[in-house]
Amino acid sequence: MSTKKRITEEALTLFAQKGYKGTSVKQIAEAVGIKDASLYKHFRSKQEIFDSIVALINEHISNLSDTLGIPQKENQNVEASIFYKKLDLDELKDISGKVFIFYLTDPYISKFWRIAHMEQYQNDQIYGMFRQIFMDDAITYQTDLFAEMMKAGILREGNARAVAISFYAPIFLLLTKYADHSDKKDDALEILDSQIEEFVRVYRKADHE
Repeated sequence: MSTKKRITEEALTLFAQKGYKGTSVKQIAEAVGIKDASLYKHFRSKQEIFDSIVALINEHISNLSDTLGIPQKENQNVEASIFYKKLDLDELKDISGKVFIFYLTDPYISKFWRIAHMEQYQNDQIYGMFRQIFMDDAITYQTDLFAEMMKAGILREGNARAVAISFYAPIFLLLTKYADHSDKKDDALEILDSQIEEFVRVYRKADHE
């Protein structure tokens, strides 16, 4: 592993334990086993280290999409609607469960989640990044996707954004509730399955059930 990657990972761990403000560059350097001056050869500031963490989180999310074969990149909503159209209820539950467990248990994302909630009243910029990734971007993606699924006749016509919020809000709530209780993921998955069933019952058109 490169020194730059080690700095990023050690910083992520320390930020999750002590908070962003409570962690110094010196502490990060010590955790990596290098001097402060050496760290500054890779990053100019603590903020730049945090920016690398955000990039790492986005990379992990992108890798998950590739692994599961889920279209996630911009302008792929038509492709995504075709992808979801082919899924039956059990397959939809399965893929939703895999995504949920990834967000709940991935060591990088779970630490980032903890940092954001520690900093939400301390650092608007950090919480803003969290909100962008896990709220705004998620809702925007789902809104565009559901709009395409409505056009394709897969979902009942309606307000795509409202449908997206209806789908994502319970998932976000479960992630928040079980963020520090991943050992209870089976309970969370049971609730998630019920949510998916209800969503399909309410929004999917009868000829696609």
